[in-house]
Amino acid sequence: MRVVVADDAVLIREGLVRLLEEFGCEVVETVGTGEGLVEAIVAHRPDVSVVDVRMPPTFTDEGLRAAVEAREKVPGAPVLILSQYVEVSYADDLLADARGAVGYLLKDRVVDVEEFMDGLRRVAAGGTVFDPQVVAQLMVRRRRDDPLASLTPREREVLALMAEGKSNPAIARRLVVTEGAVEKHIRGIFTKLGLYAEDGDQHRRVLAVLAYLRS
Repeated sequence: MRVVVADDAVLIREGLVRLLEEFGCEVVETVGTGEGLVEAIVAHRPDVSVVDVRMPPTFTDEGLRAAVEAREKVPGAPVLILSQYVEVSYADDLLADARGAVGYLLKDRVVDVEEFMDGLRRVAAGGTVFDPQVVAQLMVRRRRDDPLASLTPREREVLALMAEGKSNPAIARRLVVTEGAVEKHIRGIFTKLGLYAEDGDQHRRVLAVLAYLRS
């Protein structure tokens, strides 16, 4: 994978570069500002970008805003937000185009390098990976007109785990059910959200997760 790394902290930035290179990635550019991120994504069209939320000059939400801007210039550019903070307003904007290829993980909750790399690959492939705490805060902004109102509690559980980037076998293990039961719940979710087979299973999965995160 060709990767852009955006983080204002030099030690974290260089640490990510070493980690990514150990796993066979090519880091095409590292930047420390939101403006630099937009320029790097436009110039390199990387397979995925790893982006911190807070960067100069105000150290509030420059990284997220830059990611949104970059995806406007390069539609669907894969972006994995890796931060200590949850910033829901621009996270909503990041999800708004319904293209997928987005993720949001919290630095202090990433305890497994393989899991992080798996999440990065999922985002690069067009999927979504969200930390449960990020999902919880996004849910606080739930709209009154909830498109997921028809889902059963178990279907909501399955969809929440899908939002975390869990595979069907992983969901089955978490819920202590068979993979067949998970597949049945996912088919029910697709049907109730009006996502049909001609869209392709991976695309339907992404659209279902995006509907959940925006609801």
